[in-house]
Amino acid sequence: MQIIRKDYKSVGETLYSGELENGLKIFVIPKKDFNSQYAVFGTHYGGAMRRFEINGEFVDTPAGVAHFLEHKMFDMPDGTNALTTLSENGADANAFTSTDLTCYHFSCTERFEDNLRLLLRFVSTPYYTPETVQKEQGIIAQEILMGDDSPGRQVYYDLLSLFYEHHPIREAVIGTVESISKITDQTLYDCHSVFYAPSNMVLCVEGDVEPERIFAIAAEELPPERKNVPHADFGEAESALPVSQHKERQMPVGIPEFLIGAKLSRGAKPSPEGDISSMLRERLVAGLSLRLLAGSSSPFYTRLYAEGTLTRDFDFEADYTADTATMIIGGQSTDPEKVLQELLAEADTVRQKGFQKAYFSRTRKAMIGGRLRGLEDFDGFCVSLLADAFDGFCTLDAIEILPEIRREECEKWIAETFSPEKLAMAVIRPVREP
Repeated sequence: MQIIRKDYKSVGETLYSGELENGLKIFVIPKKDFNSQYAVFGTHYGGAMRRFEINGEFVDTPAGVAHFLEHKMFDMPDGTNALTTLSENGADANAFTSTDLTCYHFSCTERFEDNLRLLLRFVSTPYYTPETVQKEQGIIAQEILMGDDSPGRQVYYDLLSLFYEHHPIREAVIGTVESISKITDQTLYDCHSVFYAPSNMVLCVEGDVEPERIFAIAAEELPPERKNVPHADFGEAESALPVSQHKERQMPVGIPEFLIGAKLSRGAKPSPEGDISSMLRERLVAGLSLRLLAGSSSPFYTRLYAEGTLTRDFDFEADYTADTATMIIGGQSTDPEKVLQELLAEADTVRQKGFQKAYFSRTRKAMIGGRLRGLEDFDGFCVSLLADAFDGFCTLDAIEILPEIRREECEKWIAETFSPEKLAMAVIRPVREP
């Protein structure tokens, strides 16, 4: 095994990376004289990975297994709970499941090696019984029902249902009350065996640590064999255009909540030439373009906020997950339809006139500054490093690529993305009085 060191001199960071014989990828960012240490251990397995191929055979599972598995991973065969033990060791620990990731993480200021060993041990030690699975079904069912009352969650999945006809991303990561009722202890054991293999996982550590020591601990605690990496099947190819362009429902909200979005054709996978760096650049172009068009200092946002059409609860993102790429903009508005029309008008202005050079330069610098500030957040930075590793690139490279992005790239991205036939909108409106 070789540990590779790479110095990012422009930001004063050093990254150590390598791969164990069992296939686990490890990234370590030493922070000399820092009191806090952070570790995240993640698998490339999330809510959208319901159908997968392993050793030439396809397996179908109910919606919600990845999230259910995350809930049950803290139970140990000796009757202890790893989360409780980590807390007793002075660690702040938690876990989360997204569309294509499940991550377990902790931060601490003492007993780091003990906590790291426990993290690696409990995540790689499945223990489920029919009784504990049945109990958890009741707990998660309550969580599902509470989520059904969330306008933010409902408008998000409404938008995804406008984008995709078949892709499992349109279904909630947590599943449904009906789908989780089909999960058994054997389901969990089977999915853990496939997706929690070290070859399908990444470990990231940041703090006052020795890289060689982290690699040694991981090699000691994890299974030595290397398994095949599963291949998720997301179904048949879908159109580049939305299935439908508008959906709305009523819920008890004060003012309408809305999301506007489009499917993106670039950035989800490497370019035809296979250049991973081009994929990262496309994603950065998307993020910068959205910031230029609809960021907090953009003419579009400042104008609509000043007139009361938009609130401070307004955001945007370019999201790349489970072989999909989407652009989403939204928040709260007294008039969502006007926001959509103003977005299209602003995009049309960009097509005709482009961005002012000074505004582009200032916004790009602000985005670089945000990336630099993000390096101080061990949690966010390590999770980004882990997620990007599954796509084959390093998040630190973004800081070197961003200054190279040109105005013309962003103007082209906006012209391609913001056309009426590509956009869809989901709205949650206040309940009408009878």
